[in-house]
Amino acid sequence: MPSWNIHTAHVERLLREEDPSALGIADVNAFLFGNLVPDIYVGYMVPNPTRKIEYRKTHFADPSYVPEPRYGEFFERHAVPSADGDGRVSDVVLGAWAHLVADHVYNARFNRLLERRGLKPGTQIRIRKQGDFNTFGRTLDISMVPRVTPELVAQCAAFPQYAVDEPDVRATCEVMEQIVADNAAQHVSDPTYSLLGDEYFAVVPGEVDALVREGLHEYAAGRPDWGRQR
Repeated sequence: MPSWNIHTAHVERLLREEDPSALGIADVNAFLFGNLVPDIYVGYMVPNPTRKIEYRKTHFADPSYVPEPRYGEFFERHAVPSADGDGRVSDVVLGAWAHLVADHVYNARFNRLLERRGLKPGTQIRIRKQGDFNTFGRTLDISMVPRVTPELVAQCAAFPQYAVDEPDVRATCEVMEQIVADNAAQHVSDPTYSLLGDEYFAVVPGEVDALVREGLHEYAAGRPDWGRQR
């Protein structure tokens, strides 16, 4: 699975190349945080969250070796206009949708890679895969850390799938601050991959960026089906 440094790098690239308003993003800080939300209550990234929610529920994914989140189902259920009546989907929701798009693409392409190579899933494959994701994540230059603001706390409390409590918002921002610091301290400039290879990481991130960008452009243009599964 892409780790938070990878998700953050996708956000930073998107915002370097696009004006947020062209993507329908009003609050960049909330959009960045939304890209972390599906992982907060799974129990791995944030220490001692106020509760835990099963991965299959947070990611709309059936249990499997490498599940492929159904971001279109998240869109259909939860990409609803905010309660304040402005007709917008909250930026936290937009970010959570982008997270699920990324997870889906990275995992789907990994599963197809295993099929092409005739490799069977197992513990060693999982370890090699995660090691490659960790290495790739450390090749990325990231600097953005979400800030705890009243606007972010309000959007998290109103997150339509499940409320994200303020203590967990604060803990998530602290974890992300450490991830950014660690990425700089442990930067990798000449990566060597055990399983996935240079081609996978040369192609798949671009596919993620294209899908997220396309969906958000459609959202900004008022397309009602902007977040559908593609």
